[in-house]
Amino acid sequence: MRLLLIRHGQTPSNIKGLLDTDIPGPELTSLGHDQARALPQALAGEPIERLYASTAIRTQLTASPLAEATRLEVGVRDGLREISAGAYEMLGDVDSVRAYLETVFAWTAGELDGRMPGGPDGHETFGRFDDVVAEAEAEGLGTVALFSHGAMIRSWAGARAENLDAGFVASNVLSNTGVVVLEGSGGNWEARTWMGEAVGGRALADPLTDGPAGDAVPGPGSPGI
Repeated sequence: MRLLLIRHGQTPSNIKGLLDTDIPGPELTSLGHDQARALPQALAGEPIERLYASTAIRTQLTASPLAEATRLEVGVRDGLREISAGAYEMLGDVDSVRAYLETVFAWTAGELDGRMPGGPDGHETFGRFDDVVAEAEAEGLGTVALFSHGAMIRSWAGARAENLDAGFVASNVLSNTGVVVLEGSGGNWEARTWMGEAVGGRALADPLTDGPAGDAVPGPGSPGI
C-alpha cells in the first residue's frame, strides 16, 4: 500500500509559532487555502482510492479541494490528530517547543513509555495512528491520502519507516502541505519521498511561518522557532 502523509495548510497559529494541538483548532489562512487548492494538480498522478483527515478543522479544509477533484469523501479519524502538547499547549517559546519536539522524537527513537507533560505517552499516540493505517490496509486499498499534522507525520513516519530514524525526522522540516510518501504493508514501511516544502512549488511556501510542529528541533539559545 502507498501512503501519502499530507500535512495541513498554514494556520494563524503556525504564523505565530504556537503549539496549537487542541480540537477542533484553527482554520486555514489565505495562504493555507491556496496551498490546499494546489494539491489536486500536485497529486494528479497518484491513483488515490481513499481520503482520511483528522478531527481538526485545518486538515479537513486542506483535504476538501482534493476530495472535490477526486470525487472521494473524506473519512474523519481521531487517530490522525496532532500529538497533544499537554502542558505546552498554545506556547511558542523556544524552550517549550524544544521540550515538545524532544519528547515526540524520543518516541520515534523507541522511548514510548515517556509521557508528554500533561499529555499522552508514545504507545497511545502511535497506536491511534497505526489503527487508521490498519483500517485502510484491511480494505485492500492501493493508495491512500492521510491528512494529518507536522509532529504526528514526522514522528510516526520516522518510527515506522525502515529507512528513517529519529535523527532524520528531527532535522528535516515538513512544511505546510508537505507530503511524505511511504510504501509497504503489515508494519513494514519504506519512505519513498520526503518533501520539506509546500506541495505546489516554492511560490506557495512560507518556510518561516509553517509553525513549530514542522520545524527542526531548536537548539539552546536559538533566536526563534
